[in-house]
Amino acid sequence: MSGAALGLEIVFVFFLALFLLHRYGDFKKQHRLVIVGTLLAWYLCFLIVFILPLDVSTTIYNRCKHAAANSSPTESSNITGLYAAATPVPSQHPCFKPWSYIPDGIMPIFWRVVYWTSQFLTWILLPFMQSYARSGGFSITGKIKTALIENAIYYGTYLLIFGAFLIYVAVNPHLHLEWNQLQTIGIAAANTWGLFLLVLLLGYGLVEIPRSYWNGAKRGYLLMKTYFKAAKLMTEKADAEETLEDVMEEVRKVNESIKYNHPLRKCVDTILKKCPIEYQEKMGRNMDDYEDFDEKHNTYPSEKSLVKLHKQVIYSVQRHRRTQVQWQILLEQAFYLEDVAKNETSATCQFVHTFQSPEPENRFIQYFYNPTVEWYWECLLRPWFYRVLAVLLSIFSVIVVWSECTFFSTTPVLSLFAVFIQLAEKTYNYIYIEIACFLSIFFLSICVYSTVFRIRVFNYYYLASHHQTDAYSLLFSGMLFCRLTPPLCLNFLGLTHMDSSISHQNTQPTAYTSIMGSMKVLSFIADGFYIYYPMLVVILCIATYFSLGTRCLNLLGFQQFMGDNDMTSDLVDEGKELIRREKRKRQRQEEGENRRREWKERYGHSREDSTRNRNVHIDPKESNFSDISTNRSASKYTRANNRTERDRIELLQDAEPLDFNAETFTDDPLESESGRYQPGGRYLSMSRSRIFDDV
Repeated sequence: MSGAALGLEIVFVFFLALFLLHRYGDFKKQHRLVIVGTLLAWYLCFLIVFILPLDVSTTIYNRCKHAAANSSPTESSNITGLYAAATPVPSQHPCFKPWSYIPDGIMPIFWRVVYWTSQFLTWILLPFMQSYARSGGFSITGKIKTALIENAIYYGTYLLIFGAFLIYVAVNPHLHLEWNQLQTIGIAAANTWGLFLLVLLLGYGLVEIPRSYWNGAKRGYLLMKTYFKAAKLMTEKADAEETLEDVMEEVRKVNESIKYNHPLRKCVDTILKKCPIEYQEKMGRNMDDYEDFDEKHNTYPSEKSLVKLHKQVIYSVQRHRRTQVQWQILLEQAFYLEDVAKNETSATCQFVHTFQSPEPENRFIQYFYNPTVEWYWECLLRPWFYRVLAVLLSIFSVIVVWSECTFFSTTPVLSLFAVFIQLAEKTYNYIYIEIACFLSIFFLSICVYSTVFRIRVFNYYYLASHHQTDAYSLLFSGMLFCRLTPPLCLNFLGLTHMDSSISHQNTQPTAYTSIMGSMKVLSFIADGFYIYYPMLVVILCIATYFSLGTRCLNLLGFQQFMGDNDMTSDLVDEGKELIRREKRKRQRQEEGENRRREWKERYGHSREDSTRNRNVHIDPKESNFSDISTNRSASKYTRANNRTERDRIELLQDAEPLDFNAETFTDDPLESESGRYQPGGRYLSMSRSRIFDDV
């Protein structure tokens, strides 16, 4: 099993990152470099979270092996006796290898590759790709130039911070500049920035995640919040449509002014390809390519203005498509919550949907998740499950907050994470150590990463599911993950006292902390900022619990969901009316489809027979005048009797288009079906001899 656990987790984490990226990104429409860069950033960050427990268990085994090798035979026998009394093992030596043991020399190389690759992505490559993807340039050279200009200030800020640390080390007479120390300074600068952002996101997630599950058990709360979201999303949707119309109007003007032989016509064609199909068709019909661009002395836009317009088109089209998809998803969610509210008082214990799902469900799911099971889960079990889960998550949050405030105390040990790990270390229960480490770091990661997925910086950064996240937001999320994950892991190792710079113990460090170097080079960071700054998580948790941030945003004009606010009540009522209107619209559509389906099932055979009879070929030379007159008279006298039949058929088909080439036409398009079409664009029933039908 040596190294097998590491290989399995590497493969599993890759597919996990690929699944999440597929949910938020669009593999078909987005650039391959954007997909690869974001996937690599997410993959490396998730890999650190999943592999770190294996590093902890391997380090504990190496510590035990090192202690047993340096101890005397008497001490070794005492250790063996104590361990045998605590936990019986098949081996006489207490330091047996864990099932997930990783051989020496692999983990340092692995962490070094993962860490420096993630740092290269977050500080150099991803910012450049972010500006490159958002650029409106028409050539690779133009996009690269724009990306370099936009990132000049960005990179200059990093050099300034690194230079400040460098000057501090150079001025300090007790320190000598070496390559390892320079490396430590760079790592400390990156982790300081990451820890500053980490505590902010962690303080929000520790309170908001348990509270979201507790509120998830309240059906009325969820429905009101959905109405509130519907009102806000409708405003954003209308704004996106208006913005798209304005941008398309600018594109239309540019398209009409720049003709086919203009030097900038290729740029206009590139812009047109990014426009929706319906706008492309409208603009294509209004093209006059026969005109020469220099025949009229008009003012033409410059290439710089076309670059700006191209950027606006990309942004407006993406935003419009995202709001359309989110509106449909929100409608389905609102309809389902309304169905749950109606079915709670059902006496049959059968869950009844107002609208059937447009996508066919799996038969396996239909068999086990039938209407009865769905009713018991949605109306009875789910609220209690969410309440229990909220209580467990709240306990985890309290443990994290307590440990963040006391992890620097080594005698006595106050951090609960360190207490649990040290108890397991005494018995060398590696499975318990790995499970405890994984659950702890996984909960911390969920609190931080979920905030990254929820946060929204106006319309520039917004992670939207169902493949609606743009390239800029995907790359920005990859940057945040790469910046947050290393300080998150260091913070976790400090909570468990596995970091020697925190615990101040002369023990073997983990392979992950070994690549960070000795933080004693910057003592004011190792002994000051890393220890006391995480205590601010208490203040942030209190502020999040009382929704101080939400109240501040609401005062600034950004509507937030607050139950005791008049603006919230108005938006809830508005959203409720919007959902009701969409529900009536969908009900009318389904009633029309059902009525049309019933008519087809009832009268579809007669319709097929009449169509088959009209397709029979009759030679005009072989038919005589008496037969034609007989058919006409029969058609006249049976027309009144078959009016009801044709009225029924009319519901099943669209009205026939009028033939403007004919000399006469009837008001009833169905009456023309009885005649045969002639090459001259006329029907027999429309001929001049029809004036004698009433004789």
